[in-house]
Amino acid sequence: MTAAPFVPLTPRRAVALFLAFAFAYFLSTLIRAVTATLAPTLVQEFGLSAGDLGLLAGGYFFGFALTQLPLGTWLDRLGPKRVVLAFLSVAVLACVAFARASGFVELFAARVLCGVGVSACLMAPLTSYRRWYAPGAQMRASSWMLMTGALGMVASTLPVQWLLPITGWRGLFLILGALLALSMVLIAWQVPGEAAPSDAEAVSVKPAGRAAPLPPSAGATGYAAVWRDPFFRSLAPFGFVGYGGMVAIQTLWAAPWLVNVAGFTPVAASTAMFWLNVSMMLAFLVWGWVNPWLARRGLRAEQLMAWGLPIHIGLLLLMAFAGRSVGEFSGLVWTLYCVSGTVGTLAQPAIGMAFPPALAGRALSAFNLLIFSGVFATQWGVGLLIDGLRKLGWTAPGAYQGAMGVFAICLLWTYVHLLRAKKR
Repeated sequence: MTAAPFVPLTPRRAVALFLAFAFAYFLSTLIRAVTATLAPTLVQEFGLSAGDLGLLAGGYFFGFALTQLPLGTWLDRLGPKRVVLAFLSVAVLACVAFARASGFVELFAARVLCGVGVSACLMAPLTSYRRWYAPGAQMRASSWMLMTGALGMVASTLPVQWLLPITGWRGLFLILGALLALSMVLIAWQVPGEAAPSDAEAVSVKPAGRAAPLPPSAGATGYAAVWRDPFFRSLAPFGFVGYGGMVAIQTLWAAPWLVNVAGFTPVAASTAMFWLNVSMMLAFLVWGWVNPWLARRGLRAEQLMAWGLPIHIGLLLLMAFAGRSVGEFSGLVWTLYCVSGTVGTLAQPAIGMAFPPALAGRALSAFNLLIFSGVFATQWGVGLLIDGLRKLGWTAPGAYQGAMGVFAICLLWTYVHLLRAKKR
C-alpha cells in the first residue's frame, strides 16, 4: 500500500490549523520562561534559595524531557490531535496546581507537570505539517512556529511584569490555565482528525530529500530506525551542542554575562534580553518567508547551516576571547549570536521531512530530546565551569569567558562533524 507524502488542505483550513497550534505553542513558551520574571516574587514569598530557584526552573525541562520518546510513538500511532489534547489537559491542571501551591514541593511538582503537559505543543504541529503541508510550506510553518515561541518568551518578560500588580502570580497562572483550555477547544475544532499513517505505510514512502526509502524493518524497529539513520546522526551532535546550547545561552547565561562581564545593571540586562527575544522573533518571521523560495532552489537545511554557522561560532569566540572588551555592545553581540544561530533551527523540520509520515513523530521527538538534553547540559556545564574556574582564582569575567571558550570548542567540533557528514 502506498501512502501520499502529505494530505493537502484548503488554504483556509491550513491557516486555521497553524493558528490553533501556534496559540498553544505561544502559551507553552510563555510558561517555560515566566519563572525568570516571577523569581523575585517567589523567592520572597517562599524563602527560596538560589538552588531552589534553579531546581524550580529546571523542573519544566525535566518534565519535558521525560515525555519525548513515548511522545513520538504516540504521535505516530494515535495522531497529533488526540495526543496534544491529552497532554494539554495535564498542562491545565498543572497551572491550577501551581497557582494553589503552598510550598516548594508543590511548586516543583506543578512545574514538572507543566513541562509534561506542554511537551507536545511543538512536536504535534510539526508532525501534522509533515502529513498535511507540502515540503516548502512545512519549512515556513516550522519557522513561524518558532517565531510564535519567541513571541511567548517576549510576553514572559515586560508584559508579565506589567500584569503582576493586577493579577498577582497566582492569578496569572489561573489565567494561563484558562487560555490553555481555550487552545484545546481551538485545536479540537480546527485540526483534522484523520487516522495516523500505519507503520506499514512508512516503508513504501520515499522520504523527502533522501536517496531511498527506509528499509522494510523501519516500521517495526521504531526509534532504532531513527537513531541508525545517517542523516539523523549527521545532525544529532549539533542538535545537542549547537541548538541546545543556543537555547541555554538565550534563556539563562546571556543575562548573567551582561551583569558580571559587561557591567550592565539588572534593568539594563533585562531590557537587552527583551530586544534579543524580539530579534529572534523577527528572524523566525524572515525564515518563514524565505524558506519556500530556498526549497524551490534546492537549498537544503544542511547546506544553509554549513554556510551560516561560521558566523554563529565566530561571535561566540569573540565573546569567549574578548568579552570584556566588547563592553556596552555585549547585548548586541549576544543578539547577533542567537539570531545567526537560527539557521540551525532548520535542522528540525529537515529531520521531519527526511522520514516518512508514520515515523515523523518519532524522528522529531528524538531530535527534540537531544535539544533539550543539550539545554540541560549547557546550563549546568557552563555553571560548573564558572564555579570551578572561580575556585582556581579566576575573576568572575575571566571565569565566564573561560567557560564560553570551552563551549565554543565543543560547538566548533559539531560544525566539523556536520561538514564531514555532508561531504560523505
